[in-house]
Amino acid sequence: MSKIIVKGPVKLKGEVQISGSKNAALPILIGTVLVEGESIITNVPNLTDIVTTIRLLRSLGLKADFANNTVKVWGSNDIRHVAPYELITNMRASFLVAGPILARVGFAKVPYPGGCSIGSRPVDIHLKGFEAFGVDIRVEHGFVILKAKHKIKGTKFALDFPSVGATENLMMFASLAEGTTVLKNVAREPEIVDLADFLNAAGADVSGAGSDVITIHGVPKLQTVKHSVIPDRIEAATFICAAGITNSDIIISHIKLEHIQDIVKIVKKIGLNIEIIDKTAIRVMPGDKEYKPVNLKTEPYPGFSTDMQALIMSFLVMVNGKSIITENIFENRFMHVMELNRMGANIEVDGNKAIVHGVNKLSSTTVKMPDLRGGAALLIAALAAEGETTLYNIHHIMRGYESIKEKMQALGVEIA
Repeated sequence: MSKIIVKGPVKLKGEVQISGSKNAALPILIGTVLVEGESIITNVPNLTDIVTTIRLLRSLGLKADFANNTVKVWGSNDIRHVAPYELITNMRASFLVAGPILARVGFAKVPYPGGCSIGSRPVDIHLKGFEAFGVDIRVEHGFVILKAKHKIKGTKFALDFPSVGATENLMMFASLAEGTTVLKNVAREPEIVDLADFLNAAGADVSGAGSDVITIHGVPKLQTVKHSVIPDRIEAATFICAAGITNSDIIISHIKLEHIQDIVKIVKKIGLNIEIIDKTAIRVMPGDKEYKPVNLKTEPYPGFSTDMQALIMSFLVMVNGKSIITENIFENRFMHVMELNRMGANIEVDGNKAIVHGVNKLSSTTVKMPDLRGGAALLIAALAAEGETTLYNIHHIMRGYESIKEKMQALGVEIA
């Protein structure tokens, strides 16, 4: 098992630059399947999930190159309709190829997706949406087989839940449908807006992204496009919480301030000082008074993000008093709690609630990263723990954090 060793406690110092958003880059890269010309996507983080996605594009018949945080994709008129099992099952976002393949070819065969084991990730909402367009769907031997019975025409569809993946899949699919599509109760995340911006730059007609209703007027084809991926708000939140637990003073740059208002609001309530330098940078500083516990619950955007839940929990384990975190999105997203408790945290889990009783110190030990964000939470805790903490299964955080080791070292962390 791959591992890193972190020596704590440490005071972070300096500046960290936030990379491009993984959660925005993945659907945008998959969206290049819709483009008949060349796609140039910049500010793409160098992550294992990105590399897997590029392999997926190549397996579908596209040509794709990745260098210096830029992906160039050359469209193909000969899109393969079968997505490889070994690539799709590596990450949940890969199921997004269903919509673009179906839009281009009229037939798609896609395995059920994989990814972190943080709870069930059904694609029911995706499939209900495709059915609303008149797509014939059947499941055979672990594959979802989708076939357009006739020329795809726009439709009206309301999502049962504002699923990010379903919103992205259906939005891409509808971009090449004939007529107008209206999607209601859609996800509103910044990554949805970024995907819509990419599609529109390629010639699509998508409006309403960022609200709960998206309208798509279908176009015959998408053409050559250049697009820059938004900064990663989850990575920014990670470094905010790292600064908080270590009582450090750091600058976090290359951000979009409007995308991190949820985490900024929470940490300021706890007592951190946040100085806004400009719309692309903030300074995080220790508070003037004793930190206070908070209660929070995860909700669809613009509510508090489930991806930030584990990160804020690590900060709260050393805040005196009792904090209650309610997880409303995934039913199995407290797998990091047991490992935090092994480091000296005092956290009780009761159903979908985690009750965090603040402690004065954390101790070094050996832990296993259970998933992407839970792994990041353990790394944050290791920065404040006394002694050397060994963290195994670092492949999880390599899926979502570009150059995390180098960025930590630049802030003064002893990490090997």
